[in-house]
Amino acid sequence: MMRSMPVARIVAFAVVLAVLGSAVLAQTESASDEFPYQESIDYDADGDVDQGDLARAAQNPVASMISLPLQNNFFFGVGPEEGTLWVLNVQPVIPVSAGKWNLINRPIFPLINTPAIAPGIGGESGLGDLNYQLFVSPAKPSKFIWGAGPALVFPTATEDILGSEKWSAGPAVVGLAMPGQFVVGFVAQQVWSYAGDDDRADVSEFLTQLFVNYNFSKGWYVTSAPIITANWEADSDQRWVVPIGGGVGKILKIGKQPVNMNLQIYYNLEAPDALGDWQGRFQFQFLFPKKPKSPA
Repeated sequence: MMRSMPVARIVAFAVVLAVLGSAVLAQTESASDEFPYQESIDYDADGDVDQGDLARAAQNPVASMISLPLQNNFFFGVGPEEGTLWVLNVQPVIPVSAGKWNLINRPIFPLINTPAIAPGIGGESGLGDLNYQLFVSPAKPSKFIWGAGPALVFPTATEDILGSEKWSAGPAVVGLAMPGQFVVGFVAQQVWSYAGDDDRADVSEFLTQLFVNYNFSKGWYVTSAPIITANWEADSDQRWVVPIGGGVGKILKIGKQPVNMNLQIYYNLEAPDALGDWQGRFQFQFLFPKKPKSPA
């Protein structure tokens, strides 16, 4: 049964939405028409963006480009009935230029449908815990791009099984390079719980996403971007999820809207007993590159 959302969780939503709204407004009203990390994006005479340049920007977690990724994650063979766990991460990326620095807002809203994960514990569907990352990154382009900031986790889950019922926080970092046709890097965070339901387990969780992309012509690319997690509160043999695999993607247009699509498959080298051996990912990402101002 869905439980009512406490006032504190509504406040958490309001705070994150206010930050995002301010970021969008600041980006829209910015007097600067230059987008750091987008100087190399070329446009043709019709104003169409170069697909290869757009692919590299889409693969950069701290690019100064508004985007809306819809990341579908499928975990197969979950629980005693070997069902499929589906997690849709709605994760808008809202950059704000602040002089010599960029502020990259990355909230993640997980929509979850889980099968029965243990005898007597049935499946549930709903919203999971909101994860908000803010990266502060130098605006000046360089061979190595980096960012750092806080990661905040709010107990917004609509069902007990879908969240931790804990408020958590910790550091987040990102680093990447773009040699030739490659985009290579990582995103990582570590969070600890500091408040919440005393009857629930404490939170100490690590997450990193390593990514290697190689870009071909006409917007095609191959990618490997496994998400590795560790639950430090779990037993050592139930702690890690370590997948290996990859897939293929393409930048294309739907009407005039550029999008990034990719399909990936991973095998879990290490995973808790309740999780299966395989997972898949399908991402559909709306891209909103800022066009250069027309000459006066």
